[in-house]
Amino acid sequence: MYKYILRPIFFQFDPEKVHHFTIALIKIVFNIPGIGWFIRRINRMDDSRLEREVMGLKFKNPVGLAAGLDKNAEVYNELADLGFGFIEIGTVTPKAQTGNPKKRLFRLIDDKGIINRMGFNNNGVNEAVKQLKKNKGKVIIGGNIGKNTGIPEDQVTSDYLTCFKELHAYVDYFVVNVSCPNVGVTAKLQDKSYLVELLNTLQIDPLQNEKRKPIVLKISPDLNINQLDEIIEVVQETKIDGVIASNTSINRSGLKATEQQLNDIGNGGLSGQPIADRSTDVIKYLADHSNKSFAIIGVGGVHSGEDAKKKMEAGADLVQIYTGFIYEGPGLIKRINKALLK
Repeated sequence: MYKYILRPIFFQFDPEKVHHFTIALIKIVFNIPGIGWFIRRINRMDDSRLEREVMGLKFKNPVGLAAGLDKNAEVYNELADLGFGFIEIGTVTPKAQTGNPKKRLFRLIDDKGIINRMGFNNNGVNEAVKQLKKNKGKVIIGGNIGKNTGIPEDQVTSDYLTCFKELHAYVDYFVVNVSCPNVGVTAKLQDKSYLVELLNTLQIDPLQNEKRKPIVLKISPDLNINQLDEIIEVVQETKIDGVIASNTSINRSGLKATEQQLNDIGNGGLSGQPIADRSTDVIKYLADHSNKSFAIIGVGGVHSGEDAKKKMEAGADLVQIYTGFIYEGPGLIKRINKALLK
């Protein structure tokens, strides 16, 4: 139904407008008595063989929703009924910000990809906390945290720490997002010594002594071998729990989209099937060269059960979907879990 009826309709309209419409529609539909139960009945697969224990957390299944769809933690309770094993909210910044100028979200339909330059648009950490206080405990929640755009370099650590402290009681794990290409990231965030400093600051925060929350680092698929080696060193030195591989890409090679189309779109991070192999290669390199010493969450181009299996065979413990969810619909979650059971 989604691919043959809803998607063709949705794809007639601006992607960002469709996103906001979909969030509003989810809220309305799930307020109808019995709808949540019915959707859970259709979509969820409760099978002990799908359970995974990763980073000290027990996941009902290994298929999660990547950050970017539920930026402001508005519909995670509803999305949990679709069968996700975990949901990542954000990216959240200390203060609300509008992000980059529109138009900033583009479909590459022939490539089954998306280019975005959203720029961490969100309602700020305080609004996210208000929403997370409504958590019904259906699903593991990750908090993806970032910095406000345009702040001085000496305030970057403070921004991450503010989000970390405010969200600590309300999320199950943290994602430190330093690899988004759309927020004017300073050179500081690409520096190994600074990454160690930032992650150690989060690790030794007093809240971690009260109840430790796993921390993972979200990295770019465009890193070279030396940079990937540095990531392994950073994880091992700071003793964080793992890596999300990967964020969006600025590489445009191998696309079916024409050069004119890409020029019309302009800058942004590429996600979806075009980065599937790249992200899988990053996963395999990290797993092989770290002796699988930390958790890896695989994301990038997961549009089928076979795509998810490739990520896990490469070394991913869990997988996330986002662009695949847009193109393939909610049924993708169940199809992936069925494929993994086989």
